[in-house]
Amino acid sequence: MRIGIGIAIVLLTVNSLYGQGYAFGVKGGLTVGIQQWNGFERDPLFAYNGAAYIESETEESGLALIAQLGYHVKGSALRNRFAVNFIDNQVFRAADREFQFRNISLMLGAKQKRDFADDVDAYWLIGVRGDYTVDTNLDIHQNFNSRYNTLFFPVDDFMQPWNYGVTVGGGFEFMFSELVGGVIEMTVNPDFSLQYLQPQINNVTDPFTGQLRSLPERRIRNLTFEITFGARFLRKVVYID
Repeated sequence: MRIGIGIAIVLLTVNSLYGQGYAFGVKGGLTVGIQQWNGFERDPLFAYNGAAYIESETEESGLALIAQLGYHVKGSALRNRFAVNFIDNQVFRAADREFQFRNISLMLGAKQKRDFADDVDAYWLIGVRGDYTVDTNLDIHQNFNSRYNTLFFPVDDFMQPWNYGVTVGGGFEFMFSELVGGVIEMTVNPDFSLQYLQPQINNVTDPFTGQLRSLPERRIRNLTFEITFGARFLRKVVYID
Protein backbone atom coordinates (compact mmCIF):
# COMPACT_ATOMS: atom_id res chain seq x y z
CA MET A 1 0.00 0.00 0.00
CA ARG A 2 2.90 2.39 0.75
CA ILE A 3 4.32 1.66 -2.72
CA GLY A 4 0.98 2.56 -4.32
CA ILE A 5 0.77 5.83 -2.41
CA GLY A 6 4.36 6.67 -3.43
CA ILE A 7 3.60 6.01 -7.09
CA ALA A 8 0.51 8.20 -6.93
CA ILE A 9 2.45 11.07 -5.33
CA VAL A 10 5.14 10.88 -8.03
CA LEU A 11 2.54 10.91 -10.81
CA LEU A 12 0.69 13.88 -9.36
CA THR A 13 3.93 15.79 -8.71
CA VAL A 14 5.03 15.35 -12.33
CA ASN A 15 1.64 16.52 -13.52
CA SER A 16 1.68 19.60 -11.31
CA LEU A 17 5.11 20.55 -12.60
CA TYR A 18 4.21 20.19 -16.26
CA GLY A 19 0.44 20.59 -16.17
CA GLN A 20 -1.97 22.93 -14.48
CA GLY A 21 -2.08 21.74 -10.88
CA TYR A 22 -4.12 19.21 -8.98
CA ALA A 23 -7.37 18.78 -7.08
CA PHE A 24 -8.04 17.11 -3.74
CA GLY A 25 -11.01 16.50 -1.51
CA VAL A 26 -13.12 14.23 0.65
CA LYS A 27 -16.31 12.31 -0.07
CA GLY A 28 -18.62 9.79 1.49
CA GLY A 29 -22.00 8.17 1.16
CA LEU A 30 -24.04 4.99 0.93
CA THR A 31 -22.73 1.51 0.18
CA VAL A 32 -24.91 -1.40 -0.91
CA GLY A 33 -22.99 -4.62 -0.35
CA ILE A 34 -23.78 -7.94 -2.04
CA GLN A 35 -22.25 -11.37 -1.43
CA GLN A 36 -22.85 -14.89 -2.66
CA TRP A 37 -22.35 -17.79 -0.28
CA ASN A 38 -21.78 -21.00 -2.21
CA GLY A 39 -23.72 -19.59 -5.17
CA PHE A 40 -26.68 -18.35 -3.09
CA GLU A 41 -27.08 -14.60 -2.95
CA ARG A 42 -27.69 -13.05 0.47
CA ASP A 43 -29.75 -9.92 1.15
CA PRO A 44 -28.03 -6.55 0.54
CA LEU A 45 -26.09 -4.86 3.31
CA PHE A 46 -26.75 -1.12 3.61
CA ALA A 47 -23.64 0.55 4.97
CA TYR A 48 -21.42 3.56 4.37
CA ASN A 49 -18.11 4.67 2.88
CA GLY A 50 -15.72 7.60 3.09
CA ALA A 51 -12.54 8.57 1.27
CA ALA A 52 -9.89 11.24 0.75
CA TYR A 53 -8.54 11.67 -2.76
CA ILE A 54 -6.10 13.61 -4.88
CA GLU A 55 -6.04 13.89 -8.66
CA SER A 56 -4.17 15.67 -11.41
CA GLU A 57 -5.76 18.53 -13.31
CA THR A 58 -5.32 18.97 -17.08
CA GLU A 59 -7.98 21.11 -18.67
CA GLU A 60 -6.83 20.53 -22.26
CA SER A 61 -7.34 16.75 -22.36
CA GLY A 62 -9.80 16.30 -19.50
CA LEU A 63 -7.80 13.25 -18.39
CA ALA A 64 -6.82 13.01 -14.74
CA LEU A 65 -4.87 10.52 -12.61
CA ILE A 66 -6.45 9.57 -9.28
CA ALA A 67 -5.20 8.28 -5.94
CA GLN A 68 -7.84 7.55 -3.30
CA LEU A 69 -7.65 6.16 0.23
CA GLY A 70 -10.94 5.20 1.83
CA TYR A 71 -12.89 3.24 4.42
CA HIS A 72 -15.58 0.91 3.06
CA VAL A 73 -17.97 -1.40 4.92
CA LYS A 74 -18.73 -4.44 2.75
CA GLY A 75 -20.74 -7.59 3.30
CA SER A 76 -24.30 -8.91 3.19
CA ALA A 77 -27.33 -9.59 5.40
CA LEU A 78 -30.09 -12.05 6.23
CA ARG A 79 -33.50 -10.41 6.68
CA ASN A 80 -37.13 -11.44 7.09
CA ARG A 81 -36.32 -15.13 7.02
CA PHE A 82 -38.53 -17.87 8.44
CA ALA A 83 -37.09 -21.19 9.55
CA VAL A 84 -38.39 -24.52 10.80
CA ASN A 85 -36.96 -26.13 13.92
CA PHE A 86 -37.66 -29.79 13.36
CA ILE A 87 -36.62 -30.63 16.89
CA ASP A 88 -39.56 -28.67 18.35
CA ASN A 89 -41.71 -28.72 15.17
CA GLN A 90 -41.98 -24.96 15.30
CA VAL A 91 -41.84 -22.30 12.62
CA PHE A 92 -40.15 -19.10 13.75
CA ARG A 93 -38.87 -15.84 12.33
CA ALA A 94 -35.09 -15.80 12.39
CA ALA A 95 -33.37 -12.67 13.68
CA ASP A 96 -32.07 -10.22 11.08
CA ARG A 97 -28.30 -10.47 10.80
CA GLU A 98 -25.60 -8.40 9.10
CA PHE A 99 -22.15 -9.64 8.12
CA GLN A 100 -19.76 -6.69 7.91
CA PHE A 101 -16.20 -6.58 6.61
CA ARG A 102 -14.66 -3.17 7.33
CA ASN A 103 -11.95 -2.40 4.80
CA ILE A 104 -9.29 0.22 4.22
CA SER A 105 -9.00 0.63 0.44
CA LEU A 106 -6.39 2.20 -1.85
CA MET A 107 -7.51 2.92 -5.40
CA LEU A 108 -5.28 4.13 -8.24
CA GLY A 109 -6.90 5.02 -11.54
CA ALA A 110 -7.86 7.59 -14.14
CA LYS A 111 -10.90 9.66 -15.03
CA GLN A 112 -11.99 11.31 -18.27
CA LYS A 113 -14.03 14.51 -18.06
CA ARG A 114 -16.37 16.18 -20.54
CA ASP A 115 -18.28 19.47 -20.42
CA PHE A 116 -21.89 18.85 -19.39
CA ALA A 117 -23.29 22.30 -18.57
CA ASP A 118 -22.12 25.64 -17.26
CA ASP A 119 -19.71 24.95 -14.38
CA VAL A 120 -20.59 21.24 -14.51
CA ASP A 121 -18.41 18.41 -15.90
CA ALA A 122 -19.46 14.80 -16.37
CA TYR A 123 -16.84 12.06 -16.05
CA TRP A 124 -16.22 8.35 -16.05
CA LEU A 125 -13.48 6.61 -14.11
CA ILE A 126 -11.72 3.27 -13.80
CA GLY A 127 -9.16 2.11 -11.28
CA VAL A 128 -7.47 -0.84 -9.64
CA ARG A 129 -7.97 -1.33 -5.92
CA GLY A 130 -6.32 -3.07 -2.99
CA ASP A 131 -8.20 -3.62 0.30
CA TYR A 132 -7.19 -4.60 3.81
CA THR A 133 -9.83 -5.77 6.30
CA VAL A 134 -9.22 -4.03 9.63
CA ASP A 135 -12.28 -5.40 11.44
CA THR A 136 -15.49 -7.44 11.11
CA ASN A 137 -18.65 -7.92 13.16
CA LEU A 138 -18.58 -11.72 12.87
CA ASP A 139 -18.00 -12.15 16.61
CA ILE A 140 -21.61 -11.13 17.37
CA HIS A 141 -22.85 -14.28 15.61
CA GLN A 142 -20.74 -16.68 17.64
CA ASN A 143 -23.34 -17.21 20.37
CA PHE A 144 -25.46 -19.01 17.77
CA ASN A 145 -22.47 -21.06 16.55
CA SER A 146 -21.45 -21.97 20.10
CA ARG A 147 -24.98 -22.86 21.19
CA TYR A 148 -25.35 -25.46 18.45
CA ASN A 149 -21.65 -26.36 18.16
CA THR A 150 -21.71 -25.42 14.49
CA LEU A 151 -20.15 -23.04 11.97
CA PHE A 152 -23.48 -22.04 10.48
CA PHE A 153 -22.32 -18.40 10.32
CA PRO A 154 -18.88 -17.18 9.15
CA VAL A 155 -16.07 -16.77 11.70
CA ASP A 156 -12.98 -14.56 11.69
CA ASP A 157 -10.63 -17.55 11.41
CA PHE A 158 -11.43 -17.96 7.71
CA MET A 159 -11.57 -14.28 6.78
CA GLN A 160 -9.06 -13.25 4.10
CA PRO A 161 -7.62 -9.84 5.12
CA TRP A 162 -6.05 -8.84 1.77
CA ASN A 163 -8.25 -8.37 -1.28
CA TYR A 164 -8.12 -6.71 -4.67
CA GLY A 165 -10.50 -5.66 -7.42
CA VAL A 166 -11.52 -2.80 -9.68
CA THR A 167 -13.64 0.33 -9.43
CA VAL A 168 -15.72 1.53 -12.39
CA GLY A 169 -18.14 4.44 -12.42
CA GLY A 170 -18.80 8.05 -13.15
CA GLY A 171 -20.31 11.24 -11.87
CA PHE A 172 -20.53 15.00 -12.01
CA GLU A 173 -18.28 17.81 -10.80
CA PHE A 174 -19.79 21.18 -9.86
CA MET A 175 -17.78 24.39 -9.52
CA PHE A 176 -19.02 26.74 -6.79
CA SER A 177 -16.12 29.12 -7.29
CA GLU A 178 -12.82 29.14 -9.15
CA LEU A 179 -11.14 26.82 -6.62
CA VAL A 180 -14.00 25.10 -4.74
CA GLY A 181 -16.49 22.57 -6.05
CA GLY A 182 -18.55 19.52 -5.27
CA VAL A 183 -18.90 16.01 -6.65
CA ILE A 184 -21.59 13.35 -7.00
CA GLU A 185 -20.27 9.90 -7.93
CA MET A 186 -21.62 6.40 -8.51
CA THR A 187 -19.36 3.35 -8.71
CA VAL A 188 -19.47 -0.43 -9.01
CA ASN A 189 -16.71 -2.21 -7.10
CA PRO A 190 -16.27 -5.94 -7.70
CA ASP A 191 -13.56 -7.88 -5.87
CA PHE A 192 -11.64 -10.50 -7.83
CA SER A 193 -10.28 -12.19 -4.70
CA LEU A 194 -12.16 -13.97 -1.91
CA GLN A 195 -13.09 -12.15 1.29
CA TYR A 196 -13.82 -15.46 3.03
CA LEU A 197 -12.63 -19.01 2.36
CA GLN A 198 -13.79 -21.84 4.59
CA PRO A 199 -12.94 -25.46 3.69
CA GLN A 200 -15.49 -28.25 3.92
CA ILE A 201 -16.12 -29.23 7.55
CA ASN A 202 -17.53 -32.64 8.49
CA ASN A 203 -19.61 -33.78 11.47
CA VAL A 204 -21.27 -30.45 12.21
CA THR A 205 -24.57 -30.36 14.13
CA ASP A 206 -27.44 -28.96 12.08
CA PRO A 207 -29.15 -26.41 14.39
CA PHE A 208 -32.61 -27.18 12.95
CA THR A 209 -32.58 -30.99 12.72
CA GLY A 210 -30.06 -31.88 15.42
CA GLN A 211 -28.38 -34.29 12.97
CA LEU A 212 -24.74 -34.36 11.96
CA ARG A 213 -23.99 -33.06 8.47
CA SER A 214 -21.10 -31.73 6.40
CA LEU A 215 -20.76 -28.02 5.68
CA PRO A 216 -19.56 -27.52 2.10
CA GLU A 217 -16.66 -25.22 1.25
CA ARG A 218 -17.73 -21.60 1.63
CA ARG A 219 -16.31 -19.04 -0.80
CA ILE A 220 -17.46 -15.44 -0.34
CA ARG A 221 -16.59 -12.57 -2.68
CA ASN A 222 -17.57 -8.90 -2.31
CA LEU A 223 -19.47 -6.69 -4.73
CA THR A 224 -20.52 -3.16 -3.76
CA PHE A 225 -22.44 -0.29 -5.31
CA GLU A 226 -21.62 3.13 -3.92
CA ILE A 227 -23.05 6.61 -4.27
CA THR A 228 -20.95 9.39 -2.76
CA PHE A 229 -21.12 13.13 -2.27
CA GLY A 230 -18.08 15.26 -1.62
CA ALA A 231 -16.09 18.46 -1.75
CA ARG A 232 -13.39 19.23 -4.27
CA PHE A 233 -10.62 21.84 -3.96
CA LEU A 234 -8.45 22.91 -6.88
CA ARG A 235 -4.82 24.01 -6.65
CA LYS A 236 -3.66 25.68 -9.83
CA VAL A 237 -0.10 26.15 -11.04
CA VAL A 238 0.40 29.66 -12.40
CA TYR A 239 3.36 30.44 -14.64
CA ILE A 240 4.76 33.99 -14.53
CA ASP A 241 6.99 35.22 -17.35
